[in-house]
Order: sequence, then C-alpha cells, then structure tokens
Amino acid sequence: MKVDTGRIRARLTTPARLILAVAFAAAAPRPGAGQEMQSPQPPAHWQMPAEAAPILQSIYSGDAEAAISAARTMETANAKDPLGYLLEGEARWWEIYCKSLEIKWNFVDAWRAAPDADAKTDLELAARGIALAEEGLQRDETAGMHLYAAMGYMLRARLLALRGDNRGTAHSGVHAREHLLRAQALDPGLADTDTGLGLYNYYVDTLSSVAKVLRFFMGIPGGDKHEGIRQLKNAMEHGELTGVEARFYLARNLRTYDHEYEHAVEVLAPLQQQFPQNPLFALMLGNMYALLGRKQEAESNYHAAEAMAVKDPACAARVATIAQQGIAALGASNPAN
Repeated sequence: MKVDTGRIRARLTTPARLILAVAFAAAAPRPGAGQEMQSPQPPAHWQMPAEAAPILQSIYSGDAEAAISAARTMETANAKDPLGYLLEGEARWWEIYCKSLEIKWNFVDAWRAAPDADAKTDLELAARGIALAEEGLQRDETAGMHLYAAMGYMLRARLLALRGDNRGTAHSGVHAREHLLRAQALDPGLADTDTGLGLYNYYVDTLSSVAKVLRFFMGIPGGDKHEGIRQLKNAMEHGELTGVEARFYLARNLRTYDHEYEHAVEVLAPLQQQFPQNPLFALMLGNMYALLGRKQEAESNYHAAEAMAVKDPACAARVATIAQQGIAALGASNPAN
C-alpha cells in the first residue's frame, strides 16, 4: 500500500508545531554596544551528575517505576537541583507516550494523549524543574542550568502538544530555544543542546511550505535539514542527557517525513540492542521493517514487544494491542508496495 505523503504532511503537525514554535524565540542575549564581557576564566564544561546515569538507564530500559523512585531520591537529597524533577518527568513522559500509541497511515506513533493519560503531575514536574533552573541562573549563570531550563520547557511542550494546546506548546518552545542558544554560547562543546536545535533545523526545512509562511509574517529564520541531521547525530553520539532522544527522534523523522526506512532502521537499531527490554523501541523497529516489506523481521519485533514485561498495566495493554495490530497488518498487505 502506497503511503500518501501529502496527507501525512498535512496531518502530522503536532511535533512539527513544537519545533517550529521554537523559532519564535529571540536570539540569545548578547552584550550591548560598547559593553565588555567580564570573563576572566573560560566557563567549565558541564558534566552530567553521576547519579543521573542509572536513572536514564531505567527510563530507557522501560522501568519507569525504578526511574521515578531514584529521581525522587535526587529530589530529596537536593531540593534546589532541578535535574531530579526533570528526570522524573522524563520517565512519566515515556509512560504517557506508550499509553497513547496508535497505528495511523501505517506508522506507529502517539498522535494524541490517551484519555487516561493525566498530565497534571507531569506538568507540575516540568514547572518545578523550570523554576529551580531559573532560580539557579539568578545565582550563577551556567550552561548546565540553561540546559535544565530548556529540558523543562521541552517536556512541557511535549505534554501540551499531545493535548493539542498549540499556543502553550509555542510558548514553551520559545523559552526552550532561548535557553539552548545561551547554553551553547556558554559551552560550545555541550552536545545535548544539539538535540533541540537539530530538531528545529530539521523540521523547518522539511516543512518548507509552512516555514515560508511563518517566516514571511513572523520573521522566523530558515532551517537546514542537513545541518539538523548533523546536529542530531552529534547529540546522539555525544549527548549525555538527551542522546537517546536524539537517536529516537531522528529515526522517527527519517521514517515519517523522508520515508528513508532503511536509514531509520540503522539509526534506531542500536537502541533496541542497548535496551532490549523496552517494548517501544521494538514496536518502532517492527514498524520500520514492515514499511520495508521485511515481514519476518517486523513480526519478530512485534512478538518481542508483546512478550516483554511492562509494569504499567495501561502501557502493557497498549503495547499488546499495537503488536497484534502490526502483525495482523503484515498478513493483510505489504505497506512498502
């Protein structure tokens, strides 16, 4: 079955709005004319706290319960550190994403939040992380705190985007980009900034017709898809906090917008190998193999996802449903034809 590219581009607007909204932000703060920068020493390169690594491992292994518990320990240990709240929010985001999965236009993805996916707690976590990061910036401006603030706004944007709140998504995107640009200016080697900025470049160039209209009326700068892909690849190879997300979204976008299914498999496959107990990666990989017409590999990944132990009952039920629908579709037709 041939994929209707025009229909997909017309309908798959929620993630695109998120990234396009980022462009509404003003440029990163610069010294005014005649104003000298006071920088006796170069700023220290940001390093991810050691306690964050096992939390990220739990999140991407599909164990949100363990991740949330460890994140709360971070919150208790240092109530002024935003990272614990952001990691708890990240764990909860992936649960919402799982509960919201559907198959539309032959693609496995989350289009709208599931009715039982309550975002109240998640939005509170994002707000808490943002507030703490901005308080930290008032005390001492660092690239790390700007990154945390951006992560909070991006989490909020994702939650609102799944609920169709375009205004709220745009508002969050504005602030995320401001913080990402400033973090990058303070620490050019901070690869995690390339996740958000790379997605912006990719989407603005890919959705050129929308971008041109917005640029005309709003003065939005253009994007460069090739630069966006380069940034995402840099983030997925070198990013400490957002490397997995950079890889996931690059693979997803190569599939959805460029229909480069083989390339998408190459990008995503390492996640399935690194986190073999995460059903979301198996489902997505199965979907890509199905689009390639490689039914055996697709069915194997769908069965693998269905067999995985998932602690959240709603997520487990959704994974089983999507896997069964994917397997049934393999017998009905070949999406690659």
